Amino acid sequence: MKMFASSQTNPGTIRPFRLETAQAELQDLKQRLSMTRWPDELPSAGWNYGAPLSFVKDMAAYWEHSFDWTKQEQRLNSYPQFTTTIDGANIHFFHIRSSEPGAVPLMLIHGWPSSPVEFLELIGPLTDPTSYGGDAADAFHLVIPSLPGFGLSGPTTDAGWSPSRAA
Repeated sequence: MKMFASSQTNPGTIRPFRLETAQAELQDLKQRLSMTRWPDELPSAGWNYGAPLSFVKDMAAYWEHSFDWTKQEQRLNSYPQFTTTIDGANIHFFHIRSSEPGAVPLMLIHGWPSSPVEFLELIGPLTDPTSYGGDAADAFHLVIPSLPGFGLSGPTTDAGWSPSRAA
């Protein structure tokens, strides 16, 4: 998987970002999924020891045969995305400006475990409320970051990334 951003790495520099995964990488993933060696399962364990084997097998089969990663990339890449370096961490974020002149800046921050994807359905109503039956005065400019170590942000490279440091 390649994540494209300009070559600038100065802290605070905002770099355009685009997600692109080579077909060969997707084929490799499908091949590895098809070759999974499944463990035995305790009878009648249900969810007591983690996800039931049948659930995990169904999820892997969906991932291998039905999930369309390219469609997801297109969806994510349909929004303006950027990266920047903050406190030594590479941070990914969406930045969607409203066309409304009085729009108010709003940062949407995902929880754990999650990602900014949970907010994609809110982008339209929040940036263009009139198209959804709302009032133009309720428009927002959105910044939707991936927390350090989550989503498309880079991994943290040192200890101490508490919620207050990540904020």
